[in-house]
Order: sequence, then structure tokens, then C-alpha cells
Amino acid sequence: MPKEQRTFTKEFKLEAVRLARTSGKPMLHIARDLGIADSTLHHWCKEFAQAGEKAFPGSGNPPAHEEELRRLKRELEVTRQERDILKKAVAIFSRNQN
Repeated sequence: MPKEQRTFTKEFKLEAVRLARTSGKPMLHIARDLGIADSTLHHWCKEFAQAGEKAFPGSGNPPAHEEELRRLKRELEVTRQERDILKKAVAIFSRNQN
């Protein structure tokens, strides 16, 4: 049975990153104290270093490039469905002409 994936709030992640940067303790100890994997804390610190306060937007506020990618994928799927419908229609109409 797969493990259920835990989710953390933006505030929790920011506080964990702050602790990792200012406490002077090794990341491994901080991660264990918080009940998370040290690789998770390392990933959060890396993400914060790249995006600053805009890090950890959550699912309700994705970055602009991710939203654009999602929109284009939706549009591509609709176009593929339209193409498939047209192919079937051509096959049906060409069968009736013979």
C-alpha cells in the first residue's frame, strides 16, 4: 500500500528554511526535529534561494509559465479530439459513397 503524501503550508516551509539558515544546526537535525526528510528540507532551501518570497506558491497560485503550459496542454488535447472526430467523419462519409 503506497504511503500517503503529506502536504505542508507555505508558512511551515518558510519557517523550516529560516531555521535551517539561522539556527546553526545541521539540516539533518532540523529536519528530524520537524519530522521531515532531510532531502525535503534541502529542496525547500534550494527553492527559496531561487524564488525568494515567491517560493512555495501552492496549487492555487501557480507561476505564470506553469499556467501557460497547463493552458497549452488543454488546448492541444481539444485539438487532438477534434482531429480524431474529423478523421472518423471522413471515414464514415467515404464509406457511404462507395
